Amino acid sequence: MADNDPLASALSGLDNAESVGHLEQTISPASNEIGSVLEVLYDRGYVDGFQYVEDGKAGTFEVELKGAINECGAVKPRYAAGADEFEKWEKRFLPARDYGTLVVTTSHGIMSHYDARETGVGGQVIAYVY
Repeated sequence: MADNDPLASALSGLDNAESVGHLEQTISPASNEIGSVLEVLYDRGYVDGFQYVEDGKAGTFEVELKGAINECGAVKPRYAAGADEFEKWEKRFLPARDYGTLVVTTSHGIMSHYDARETGVGGQVIAYVY
């Protein structure tokens, strides 16, 4: 099953690694989008850290896990969400209010829905994690 969605593959890789108790996961190919999503996961405390590794091709990310992810995944199709509509998507993708994070791509870059709400920008919901 080739789904040609590097973000979905990266997130399901993280999800699988977490569920079997691994503390490291290599994501390839690397992309700016995946790097930005990892940045959000790091900022929100879901991963201990990550670094980009050049491999002569697309590069990879070495991610340090800390067992904080119950579930994460890409959201498809990507839904547009206004700055005041995140609650609707929280209900749909997250298990409880203020539990977990939606990752949103906005005109200000990729950020958590908390930051997007604070900034007052909408965007597309591309992933979730809790």
